[in-house]
Amino acid sequence: MEAIDLNLVTALDVLLSEGSVTGAARRLGLSTSAMSRTLTRLRIATGDPLLVRAGRKLVPTPHAAALRDRVHAIASDARAVLRPATADVDIATHASTFTLRAAASFMEMLSGPVVAALGEIAPQVRIRFVPKPDRDPQALRDGTVDLEIGKRGDDAPELHTRMLFHDWHVAVARAGHPLFASGRIKPARYAACRHVIASQLGDFGGPADDSTDRARPGHTVQVVVPGYPDAMRVAASTDLIALVPRSSLGNAFSPGLTEALGLRSFEIPEHLPEILVSALWHPRMHGDPVHRRLRDAIIAVCQRAYPDGRAPRPPVRRTGTRAAG
Repeated sequence: MEAIDLNLVTALDVLLSEGSVTGAARRLGLSTSAMSRTLTRLRIATGDPLLVRAGRKLVPTPHAAALRDRVHAIASDARAVLRPATADVDIATHASTFTLRAAASFMEMLSGPVVAALGEIAPQVRIRFVPKPDRDPQALRDGTVDLEIGKRGDDAPELHTRMLFHDWHVAVARAGHPLFASGRIKPARYAACRHVIASQLGDFGGPADDSTDRARPGHTVQVVVPGYPDAMRVAASTDLIALVPRSSLGNAFSPGLTEALGLRSFEIPEHLPEILVSALWHPRMHGDPVHRRLRDAIIAVCQRAYPDGRAPRPPVRRTGTRAAG
């Protein structure tokens, strides 16, 4: 296949627009002699004079006049293709599908605010929420998922990460639970209770939802549910104790969720590691202007939900813990 010099397309577009070799040379930053040589190359390539002298000016031939609009469109398309990827896009009219993977607790607490925020800036973008059964990064790598909310795994060092907020585990029980009768909750009394935990895989001793918490030694796990919201509802209707992230109890968009469910939360009388909740995306999408606008909007929602970047945890007491309400 014969190579095509796209510079000739740009030159022809400018020549037909200016109707002057001197004017075209000025616009393209070339000398008049260089522009004349380019016109000669164009005449050879097209087999047509293109511009002919009429008195003191040049006029297009019929063939050149017929090409003018097509050449201008091709030159404009070429400039658009070669424009930097960070160039602005009209996000308000952009139409695509954005897939967000997150745990059930995120869906419960923030899916509404996320949809509202994206709808304001990108009303033509469809949003697909998909469950997060694990931290396998393959969906981000192959483009099946555009953005993920959760904990970063160790097997995908190439992923971009933006920390959203720190979280801790707390326990919740129905407001009238016998555990609250004596005020302070001793570790032994807490451990003696039956528990409901969250596990996407239905594992009685496995990870709860998108965290690393597990049934603790000596604890009796009575019920396993898919997510933290389910665990809270079970606890609200039974004497089971649910272990959930503090962020699940409410945020700036949904305050007082614990009270609305008839639950009381309390600090777990033992140490559990904190949860670092982040937004994750593949480097392939990092510079995409649409992805950047959408992920920035989602990150902003999380920052408004937890404005201090943390779900506060009271200090651990050695002798017991007091119900938080």
